[in-house]
Amino acid sequence: MKLILPDGKPFEVEKGKSGREVARAISISLEKKALAYSLDGVLHDLDTVIPGEGQFALITEKSQEASDLLNHSTSHLLAQAVQHLYPKALFGFGPSIEYGFYYDIDFNEPISEEQFPKIEEEMLKLSHANLPIVRKDISRQEALVLFKDNPYKVELIKEILEPISIYTQGDFFDLCHGPHVPSTGFIKHFKLLSIAGAYWRGDSKNKQLVRIYGTSFFSDEALKKHLSDIEERKKRDHRKLGRELGLFMISDFGPGFPFWLPNGLILRKTLENFWYDIHTREGYVFVQTPIMLSKELWEVSGHWANYNDAMYTSKIDEKEFAIKPMNCPGGILIFKNELHSYKDLPIRMGELGLVHRHEASGALSGLFRVRAFTQDDAHIFCTKEQLNDEIERLLKLFDKVYSIFGLSYDIELSTRPEKKYIGDIAIWNQSEKILAEVCQKAGKKIKINPGDGAFYGPKLDFKIHDSMGRVWQCGTIQLDMNLPQRFDLTYVDQNNEKVRPIMLHRVVFGSIERFIGIITEHFGGAFPTWLAPVQIEILPVNNAIHGETAAKLKELFLDNGLRPQIDNSEEKLGYRLRNSQMMKIPYTLVIGDNEMKDGTVTYRLFGQKDQVTVKIEDFIALIKQDIKEKRLLKGE
Repeated sequence: MKLILPDGKPFEVEKGKSGREVARAISISLEKKALAYSLDGVLHDLDTVIPGEGQFALITEKSQEASDLLNHSTSHLLAQAVQHLYPKALFGFGPSIEYGFYYDIDFNEPISEEQFPKIEEEMLKLSHANLPIVRKDISRQEALVLFKDNPYKVELIKEILEPISIYTQGDFFDLCHGPHVPSTGFIKHFKLLSIAGAYWRGDSKNKQLVRIYGTSFFSDEALKKHLSDIEERKKRDHRKLGRELGLFMISDFGPGFPFWLPNGLILRKTLENFWYDIHTREGYVFVQTPIMLSKELWEVSGHWANYNDAMYTSKIDEKEFAIKPMNCPGGILIFKNELHSYKDLPIRMGELGLVHRHEASGALSGLFRVRAFTQDDAHIFCTKEQLNDEIERLLKLFDKVYSIFGLSYDIELSTRPEKKYIGDIAIWNQSEKILAEVCQKAGKKIKINPGDGAFYGPKLDFKIHDSMGRVWQCGTIQLDMNLPQRFDLTYVDQNNEKVRPIMLHRVVFGSIERFIGIITEHFGGAFPTWLAPVQIEILPVNNAIHGETAAKLKELFLDNGLRPQIDNSEEKLGYRLRNSQMMKIPYTLVIGDNEMKDGTVTYRLFGQKDQVTVKIEDFIALIKQDIKEKRLLKGE
């Protein structure tokens, strides 16, 4: 049997050999490092017999798949420890997630984070025991007997196809598809992080279980770094910074509906003005569509059938209406409002449109998950001949915007959903191929995300990386040949015939609200000067003596389009300097006798210790250049 190794070389093995035996044949040291193996991209346990020929790779600590493998295995270690300490506990799900794992458990008794050290101690004992983690395929009937005392597992067993797999380690067994690391001895560096409530299978009608979150790494250094990062993330939490910097609030009178405070509104409007400016230069026109439209429109668009659960509805004059969850149908109606020639295309139609979607109350989180948000939408109507150029143009726009914020990104191609989708599969396949080819031509690597496309078309999803290494879904480009057909959109071509346009849906920020949450944490609240709600803090040393000069300076800065404020409180200068730093204001100016006499200002940049004295006109030129270039701050 021939296996193709990662270096492209063939490797002959006998049939019936396991991944471990192949690893041993390659090298003894590799066998010790191996955690699992992949065949044609599918992961298998290390001791599983290799099912056939194909592309073969051993998974080690350095492999991309290793973290998920380790964290999933650690969730089972947690469950085994809990079973020892709480014999009456019943287990639900225990998957790996980004940066860790969780397990949903019905403890049948109160539990808190105070019990974590005891559970971790038991997990360490099981780790030191180095128990083999063994897979076994069994029948449905065998599984029902094994898990007869656990209604959660029984519910799952009745739904999944045979054969059903379980994993055992010592006296513990769990229903699981796997794969896992070879033994508990590989699980050494872990930490239980937090506890939360979670309804069984995410349904509020079901019992609420205890969800224990944790994380696991291959080295103590990596674990300590991650825990340090968590502490830094807590400091950067946009909900915390939102309160401290006066950006936004959420009221119990409107869960999921943000209120913008004075500083937050300045930040938001600045971001919107930037969006309008960069899109004007890209040839966009701007529209605004109604927030509520009739049920019939949403039926034509397909939202009523595919998105109804998330829509807010109401009756007007005995007719059913829905608050828009998306802006697309409104933009389509504007396109249909007049006859278009091929000479008009492409039409790039932008809208900062407020939409509403009903999110579960348990999912709401600051600005990251809200029920009312503004999408930075644009809908591009173009010919087939223009399509590739328009997508390439969008890729360049995304590059430009994200680089301004110091954000890198990856691209995923999300393909046709398995069930809820509209249109012919042939159109979907053609659309997916076009998106992939344009990215390839532009030199953009893409990862396939099967089944995650919008119900009306495939999309390119832009996953941005912030300063903490976290990944966020922001921008998207959706190729839509279906809605133009459903709405019977046409333009008149060179032959004076009506032709169907192609539609591109796209957002760069995703939503204004969520993007502000992301960049608040990305910058740690220390926004670049162009974006900062307050750009200059003016501190008169003595209000009675220097207050008038400070007031004149403020007026001068305002005349130059800057955003200054004066702290003329009676606090000591040192206190006011510290407060300006805590509010993360880019430039702090101290005005004393010398500044008043010489017509200078002494400024200090956020996060820096040095103070610099310059002429007033030089300072204005300096800060204007900072804003024009949209420089990123170099903080502490």
